[in-house]
Amino acid sequence: MIVSIDHIVLTVKDINRTVNFYCNILGMKYEEFKLSKNSNSRKCLKFGKQKINLHESNNLINPGAKLPKPGTADICFISEINILEWKNIFLKNSINIEFGPTDQIGADSKLRSIYVRDPDENLVEIANKIN
Repeated sequence: MIVSIDHIVLTVKDINRTVNFYCNILGMKYEEFKLSKNSNSRKCLKFGKQKINLHESNNLINPGAKLPKPGTADICFISEINILEWKNIFLKNSINIEFGPTDQIGADSKLRSIYVRDPDENLVEIANKIN
């Protein structure tokens, strides 16, 4: 039985722009790793017990998605920071708010969410669990 998600992969145009958004705005941690001593370095973003592997669209890694394209992801992150504080963070950093704050239904609770786009136009939902 499946119990959790270990990682997802984002196909990106520009690793540096992606890292800036996810690390400097959302607070994730950037890391590089190798599958073996002789393999090329790979890049990822870590947060909590999860990670997002980054594949550059002009340097894809196999195996990978059948039709990898920047801007095709829609992902929701749960945050302990209040959504109104996120709204201020996005406004301060000139990040357009697509939608919200609004109430949604998550995997195991109701959510209060705000939506923005990352540098590749992926839809990024930041949510607080509400009871």
